[in-house]
Amino acid sequence: MLKVEWIKALRRWRTYLIAAALGGVPFLIVLAVKLSPPTPSASEDAPPFLLQIVHNGLFAPLTGLAVVQPFFMSLALGLFAGDAIAGEAQSGTLRSLLVRPAGRAQLVLSKYAAAMTLLGVLLLGVIASGAVFGGIVFGFGPLPTLSGSSLSVAQASLRIFAAGGYILLAAAGITAVGIFVSTLTDSGPGATVATVILAITSQILDNIPSLRTIHAYLPTHGWLAYTDLFRFPVDWAGMRAGLVVSGAYAAVFLAAALLVFGRKDVTA
Repeated sequence: MLKVEWIKALRRWRTYLIAAALGGVPFLIVLAVKLSPPTPSASEDAPPFLLQIVHNGLFAPLTGLAVVQPFFMSLALGLFAGDAIAGEAQSGTLRSLLVRPAGRAQLVLSKYAAAMTLLGVLLLGVIASGAVFGGIVFGFGPLPTLSGSSLSVAQASLRIFAAGGYILLAAAGITAVGIFVSTLTDSGPGATVATVILAITSQILDNIPSLRTIHAYLPTHGWLAYTDLFRFPVDWAGMRAGLVVSGAYAAVFLAAALLVFGRKDVTA
């Protein structure tokens, strides 16, 4: 069933559009930095690692990951998870899917797995795009860490891929929320928009200092903790906390999605 979901995704123009958008972000960043190098005075509002791209192209994929997280990744999750089941109901294909012997639980889990793997491929695209364009324009060299030490190109590359893996796992909770929302409605666009709004709202709340007491419980709180991979030694605390929260959201909302969809009266 997962293979079927992949085939469906590859037949949709939106998959290629969101892939082009995410893959194009690092290219635009490299182009902008080349044409107008950032100044130290802009560091406060700049994405993580942006100021370092002019010295080392390895910072391009890292900056690309930081830039796509707030909105583009939320949009991708809305399209892949929020529309997963609601879109089938709206198009009238959900009943035919349930005629197969796979069952409702397998359908929900397959939709979730497809959303996660699609997001993983998109993140790999961001890393590859940043590495290619960053390397061509600025070249590669030892990567200075946030602690002042340096990583070899090979070590830095492994940590960049690890950062992408962490970002994917940290998004598991919001993906499950999107699948759950998708079981509540027969409107694909409605479920997509709701998922995007939930992801962005969580990020907004996470940046309001007066709400710091709830920050640790927000599903997007640990999204930027991957930057701790570029310290020496690596600070694992933030990433552990982020994965625990994401895992809790994934478990709760996947269980809720299975429960709701198992009792859903499918008429289309």
